[in-house]
Amino acid sequence: MRTADLDPLSPSRAEDGDRRPPLPALLALATAVFITSLTETLPAGLLPGMSAGLGVGEPAAGQAVTVYAAGTALTAVPLTAATAAWRRKRLLLATVTGFAVANTVTAVSDSYVLTMAARFAAGVAAGLAWALLAGYARRLAPPHLQGRAIAIAMAGIPLALSAGVPAGTFVGTEFGWRTAFLAVTALTVVLIGWIVVAVPDLPGRREGRAAGPGVLRVPGVAPVLFVTFAFVLAHTIPYAYIATFLDDAGMGGSTDVVLLVFGGASLLGIWVVGAHIHRRLRALTVMSVVLVAAAATVLALGAGTPALVYAAVTLWGLGWGGAPTLLQTAAGEAGGDSADSAQALLVTLWNVAMAGGGIAGGVLLGLFGAGSFAWATFVLLVPVLVVVLAARVHGFPARRGAR
Repeated sequence: MRTADLDPLSPSRAEDGDRRPPLPALLALATAVFITSLTETLPAGLLPGMSAGLGVGEPAAGQAVTVYAAGTALTAVPLTAATAAWRRKRLLLATVTGFAVANTVTAVSDSYVLTMAARFAAGVAAGLAWALLAGYARRLAPPHLQGRAIAIAMAGIPLALSAGVPAGTFVGTEFGWRTAFLAVTALTVVLIGWIVVAVPDLPGRREGRAAGPGVLRVPGVAPVLFVTFAFVLAHTIPYAYIATFLDDAGMGGSTDVVLLVFGGASLLGIWVVGAHIHRRLRALTVMSVVLVAAAATVLALGAGTPALVYAAVTLWGLGWGGAPTLLQTAAGEAGGDSADSAQALLVTLWNVAMAGGGIAGGVLLGLFGAGSFAWATFVLLVPVLVVVLAARVHGFPARRGAR
C-alpha cells in the first residue's frame, strides 16, 4: 500500500499525539461548507430580483430554496452509499465542481424550469458535501483533535449566515442578482484550486456493520438522528421568520443587526465547542439545548423589550453555533464503521427539518401569530433534552475515550 493510501485513523498514525491537522486543508473544507450554506440560502435575499428576472411571482421564485432542499433530502443517502468507495479528494472536487456549474447556470438562465433544475442539482451536490465534509475533517486529525477539526470545517455555516448572505444580498442589490451567483461561482473556482493544492487525498471505504437506512440498527444512531431532527426543527421555526418576529416586536428595522449578533455569538459557540468537544460532547450538547431553550423563553416573555431580544439572540447563537459540530460528531462516532451512512441520514433529516420548520412556522404564524414561534421552540426542545440525557451509553455517552 502506498503511503498516501494510509487512513489517518489507522493505529500507525492515530496514536501520533503530536500530529496536528493541516490547517490549510481544514480551512478549504470550511470554505466548502461556506459555499454550500451560501448557495442554499442566497435566494432568500434576492427574491425580488430573481422574480423579475425569471418572469414569475416571488412565491414561485422562493421555491429555489425548496427545490434545493428537496435535491439534498432525496439523494444524500443513495449517492453517499454509491460513492462510499471513491477517493475522498476526487469526490470533494466533483461535489464542488457541481456547485460551480449549478450556480453558473442559475446566473445565466432566463428559464424558470432550467433555474429550478440547476437549484435541484445544487441540492444534490449539497447532499454529498454535507455527508462528506465532517468525516473528511475528522479523518485529517488525530483522535484528540477530531472535534476541533470538525468545528473548524463547520465554522463555514455561521460565517455564511452572518456574513455571506448579507454580502451576497448587497452585491445582488447593487449589481443584480445574477452577479451575486457568479460571484459564488468565482469563489468556488478558487476553492477548486485550493483543494487541489492543499487538501490531502484519503481513500474511500466500504460501509461496515450497516449501510443506508440499516445504520439505524447501530446503537446510538437513532437517538442522535431524533435529536438532530427535533433540534433543527426547533431552531428553524423562529429563524426562518426572524424578520416577521422582529417586525411584530417593533424591531423591524434591526433585522440586520440582530442577525449580526446571532452570527457573532454562533462563532463564539463553535469556538467553545471546538476547544472542548473531545472530552465533553455530552455536556456541550446538553448546554447547547439548554441555551437555545433559555433563549426561546426570553423571546417568549420579553419580545417587546429590545435589550431582552438581543440577550436572547446572543444565548441562541451561543447554543446553536456549535450544534452542527456536536451532532455531526455524535453521528460519526455512533455510526462507527457505517459513519458515512449515519452522516447521510443526518443530512437528510436536517433538510427535512428545515423544510418542516418553514411550513410549521407559516402555520403557527397564521393561527397564533409570531409570538408562538418561541413557545413552539421551547416545547420541541423538551424531548430533545430528555433524549440527550437518556442516551448516556450510546449516542451522547458520558465517557469518551480516544479511538
